[in-house]
Amino acid sequence: MSINQIMVIGAGQMGSGIAQVCAMAGYGVILHDIKDEFVQKGIGNIQKNLNRQVEKGRMEESEKETILSRLTTSVSLENASKADLVIEAVVENMDVKTQLFKMLDQYAPDHTILASNTSSLPITEIAAVTERPEKVIGMHFMNPVPVMKLVEIIRGLQTSDDVYETIEAVSKKLQKVPVEVNDFPGFISNRILMPMINEAIFAVYEGVATPEAVDEIMKLGMNHPMGPLTLADFIGLDTCLYIMETLHEGFGDDKYRPCPLLRKYVKAGWLGKKTGKGFYTYA
Repeated sequence: MSINQIMVIGAGQMGSGIAQVCAMAGYGVILHDIKDEFVQKGIGNIQKNLNRQVEKGRMEESEKETILSRLTTSVSLENASKADLVIEAVVENMDVKTQLFKMLDQYAPDHTILASNTSSLPITEIAAVTERPEKVIGMHFMNPVPVMKLVEIIRGLQTSDDVYETIEAVSKKLQKVPVEVNDFPGFISNRILMPMINEAIFAVYEGVATPEAVDEIMKLGMNHPMGPLTLADFIGLDTCLYIMETLHEGFGDDKYRPCPLLRKYVKAGWLGKKTGKGFYTYA
């Protein structure tokens, strides 16, 4: 399957990062969001990242301009008619994603692959709302996308071998390392990471140690580059809670029960770095 034009749905931190690496790899990219102001903010983030590369001498000004010239903007899902691959990077909510995939199925040509950047939701369930379940796949990028090498590729129940091989090849062209995973709640990355974060929150909740102490122990004792509570703040505590709820519901096992302190912080609006307060306070 030949991929020339990629549409990225969602111009936030993840979507703009995905659009950037796709444009850097030589693909034509359509960056889409529901409002033009969101799209322009995403383009601004890409420009900022590329300017930094130029300033550090890692990229020529002419190369930056060439990459930016490959980007076009969109506020109409009908633009999916121009794409060979659509990568969805919207909010981690099953209702939102399934509604989006139903519409993409109508607008995108029959050959177009529909990929989701979901971090925990079942690809098989997303695929089931389309008329092309064999062409639906998970492409779970890591944050920040331009820096992190992994793409977790998730096969739905009906994902075809041709589609998997195409997405594996695209991932390699993006200078990423693709790793194949089957469709289970949380896949591998978040099935292992989120319970660790949740357990760190339980340690604070139970008064075993402060957030600072938990993070220092994991950094200095386990050689983690970032402590689990700092990482939770960086990911967003609302996202952490949603993924834990997905694991708890998907497996029906109480070892995935979200910590009450996590629920309390989310209800208080303490979502981490993006709101200025989580386990730590941010300027």
